[in-house]
Amino acid sequence: MANFVPAAKLSDLEATDRLLVEVDDRIVALFKVGGEIFCIDDVCTHDGGPLSDGKLDDHTIACPRHGAKFDIRTGKALTMPATVDTAAHDVKIEGDTIFVRICEAGKAAQVANPTTAGPIAATVLKASGAAEPAAGAAGDGTRSVPATMNLSEDLVREELKKVIDPELFVNIVDLGLIYNVDLVPQDDGKTNVKIDMTMTSPMCPAGPQLIANSKQVISQLPPVGNVEVKIVLDPPWTPDKMTDEARDQLGIF
Repeated sequence: MANFVPAAKLSDLEATDRLLVEVDDRIVALFKVGGEIFCIDDVCTHDGGPLSDGKLDDHTIACPRHGAKFDIRTGKALTMPATVDTAAHDVKIEGDTIFVRICEAGKAAQVANPTTAGPIAATVLKASGAAEPAAGAAGDGTRSVPATMNLSEDLVREELKKVIDPELFVNIVDLGLIYNVDLVPQDDGKTNVKIDMTMTSPMCPAGPQLIANSKQVISQLPPVGNVEVKIVLDPPWTPDKMTDEARDQLGIF
């Protein structure tokens, strides 16, 4: 089981009821309700919408895209169109710091009451209310990957189709951003995944989120160990690297 790691200060949640943080290379959302802190994946399992941008009502968060609701205490999917739970993570307060331990989907989080604000070690990404769209995992969120499925490059690329470019609203595989996928078997039975990814432009502002979301969707595959995403700018991306599906979606003929 993963260890608890420091994720945020209590003061980070004084002026807001939610916060995005990165824990163990995974983007998660912290929510404050009734003096307690809860943590779930910031991904709607229906279409990958950013749950942190949704409406919070008591312990229920609604995806801003299609309204699917989740319980922030357990990650349980409460309403259609979501049929698969998102992951809820263990939270505890020690001194002034919020600690988070990453859990697998379906395991209820254990919550500790907060006290006062203090130091932080994990990376705080943004508070709620940011205007820019989040690059999220998208696709058929109701499809799960069996634990016995053999890992392959094709499977990795298929899972990466859940990651959407927030400016073009097309998945990164059909955009032609994935240059190479390497699978490296380990002695413990896991397989490390190394991905060479490019950007539509060298200064693409969505780069950090695309990297983080790519790591998140691939790390959830049962056989995967470490996930490394390397940005490659040579050869540079051009529109001819897009698939026909991407061209149709963007209206390019």
